[in-house]
Amino acid sequence: MKPVITDFDPSAYLDNEQVIAAYLSQVMEDGNADELLTALGHIARARGMAKVAATAGIGRESLYKILAPGAKPRFETVMKIVRALGIKLHAVPT
Repeated sequence: MKPVITDFDPSAYLDNEQVIAAYLSQVMEDGNADELLTALGHIARARGMAKVAATAGIGRESLYKILAPGAKPRFETVMKIVRALGIKLHAVPT
């Protein structure tokens, strides 16, 4: 019998605020914009894409496109999504 291998889905593990904060903090520490959009997408899937889209005032299909790798959304749009996810971003001196 062959083992069944499935794709890893981080959104399945983003089930509380502390895990989400640690995950997003690590992604932001790395400083890659595409990874940030991907991470926001994982968090949005964990919270429900339709709910996040409605709260952000963005269509669900548009939200998927905004969070796709290679997308170049406006900062204002990213901040709408961050607020809809209930996340606050903080600056820390290095």
